[in-house]
Amino acid sequence: MRRLLVLLSFFATGIVVAGATGLIWGTKQFESPGPLEARTTVEIPHGAGLSTVARKLKAAGVIEHELVFSLGARLTDRAGALKAGEYAFPPAVSPDKALARIVAGRTVTYSLTIPEGLTSAQVVERVREAEALSGAIREIPAEGTLLPETYTYSRGHTRARMINRMQASMDRLLAKLWPERATDLPIHSKREAVTLASIVEKETAVPDERAVIAGVFINRLRKGMRLQSDPTVRYAVTEGEKTLDRPLTQADLDRDDPYNTYTRKGLPPGPIANPGRAAIKAALNPADTEYLYFVASGNGGHAFAKTLEAHNENVAEYRERQRSN
Repeated sequence: MRRLLVLLSFFATGIVVAGATGLIWGTKQFESPGPLEARTTVEIPHGAGLSTVARKLKAAGVIEHELVFSLGARLTDRAGALKAGEYAFPPAVSPDKALARIVAGRTVTYSLTIPEGLTSAQVVERVREAEALSGAIREIPAEGTLLPETYTYSRGHTRARMINRMQASMDRLLAKLWPERATDLPIHSKREAVTLASIVEKETAVPDERAVIAGVFINRLRKGMRLQSDPTVRYAVTEGEKTLDRPLTQADLDRDDPYNTYTRKGLPPGPIANPGRAAIKAALNPADTEYLYFVASGNGGHAFAKTLEAHNENVAEYRERQRSN
C-alpha cells in the first residue's frame, strides 16, 4: 500500500512539473517573435471564432502554433473580443501582439482624396475606382453636395456610405459657415452660396485670388450684369459628365442654356462642381473690391480691372503674350 502511494505521488509530481514546464514554454512562445518574415495582411471575416482566426493566422505565416495562440487568447480573457477586418502584421510579430491588434480593431486604413472642383459624376467615378470599397452607387448625387477632402476607411466600407459621408461633411461645413457670411450679400441660400463657390473654384487655382474673384462676381450680381464665366459654359456643354477637351467656341458662348452665364443673368440654377472649403469661404466672405472684370494673366493668375476699357487692355496684353509664346 505504501509503495502504491509513493508511485501515485511520483506520477502526480511529474504531471505538475510537466504542466508547469508546458505553461512556461507556451507563455514564452506566445510572447516571443513569430515566424513571419515580411509584412502581410490577413482578413478576419465577420463572425469568425477563435479557431478560425488562429487557422487564418497560421496559414498566413503569422503564427507557428494555433494551440499557443488559442490558449493565450483564452487565458488572457480575449478570446471573445476578436474584431473582424483586414489587419496588417509586421515581420516577427508575436502571437500576443497579433492578438492585441485584432482585439483593438487596428485594421488597415485606406484613404481617398477628392480634389476640389470635380463634378459629382467625376467624384462617383473616383469612389467606384477606390481600393477596398464595396457595393454599388445607385445614382449620381446632386451637384455641389459632396465636400472634397481626404477620407479614411477600412476594407468593407461601402461606396454608398462613403458618398453619405461626403454629403454629411458638406452639410456640416455649410451649417458652420453660413451664419458667418458677410452681410448684404446677393446670396439668399446655402445652395446659391455653393453655386457661386463652385464657379470661383473652377475659375482659379490661386488661393489668394478666390476671395477677389468672388468679389468680382458679387459686384456683377449687384449691378445686374451677366457673370460671363467660361466654366459655366463648359458645364452647359458637357452637362457635368466629363471634362471638355477643347477650347470654347463662339457657338458655345452663344448657345442659350440655363447654365450659360453669357446668355443668362444671375447665378446658374445650381453648382457646376463640388467646391472646397476655401472657395465656399470666399463666396460667403468675398473681398471688398471695385473690380468688375478679370482675365487670365498668362502666368497662372488673373489680371483684374474696374472698367471695361482697362479690362480690354488686359485682354490685349494676354493675347500678345500668348502670341509671343
